[in-house]
Amino acid sequence: MTVVSAFLAPGSPLPYARRDNPPWGAIADGLERAGEALRASRPDAIVMYSTQWIAVLDQLWQARPRLKGAHVDENWHEYGDLPFNIRVDTDLTAAAIQGTLDMGIKAKGVDYDQFPVDTGTITVSNFFNPEAKIAQVIAANNVYHDWEQTAGLGKVAAAAAKKSRKSIAVVGIGGLSGSFYRHTIDIAEDKIASAAEDEWNRKVLALMERGKADELLALRSEYADAAKVDMGFKHFAFVMGALDNDFEGAITHAYGPLYGAGAAVIEFRKSG
Repeated sequence: MTVVSAFLAPGSPLPYARRDNPPWGAIADGLERAGEALRASRPDAIVMYSTQWIAVLDQLWQARPRLKGAHVDENWHEYGDLPFNIRVDTDLTAAAIQGTLDMGIKAKGVDYDQFPVDTGTITVSNFFNPEAKIAQVIAANNVYHDWEQTAGLGKVAAAAAKKSRKSIAVVGIGGLSGSFYRHTIDIAEDKIASAAEDEWNRKVLALMERGKADELLALRSEYADAAKVDMGFKHFAFVMGALDNDFEGAITHAYGPLYGAGAAVIEFRKSG
């Protein structure tokens, strides 16, 4: 089996930086449980797609062998630095770049000292791969790619791993509903900002838990519009592409608010 595990995880730094806050701590606990499940699946590499690594021209893939340092989030800088230590599978990345080119999308690797790693990749890596024991493949979110193109990138990653005879865990990093509070709140009383968006989130999570891939695909556009979903739910497109739209169910390790926006930690159960 090439894809041995698959997940959705929020890219916000709040569960990492302030897990002492109960609503965010519950999501941090879910991230830890999902990280344990990922490591238990024993992948040769972790393939990550983060909505927060924005690309505009080409499809970018991280190609620097080691990424190490500290990052300050542009929105939540008051909560301190985010340390990171990431090891990149450069061979599998090169194969993914070639596969992207073969599908007709311009692509290149990024190999620059001190290249700014995004908050989502850092946060989830710190929970899922804290000691950098597993090499990673990291894909950018090109804002001009639609659902089908993004799902195609997930397929490319899985195909590259299969050709390389490597097993992978696939992680789509991004949020659910996207209505953040624009005023100061008591963070201990954080909740989903919109009741309608909360209802949509729960509906989608229930479909995931029941393995209703066809229904999810049919509803994705309506959900993305109605709930202002993070980047149109493209992180889910990437995961679905890697899974070939096939999974038998999911575990919701956590669901809750991150300053009003919806966040969930999902572990997919693969068919077969």
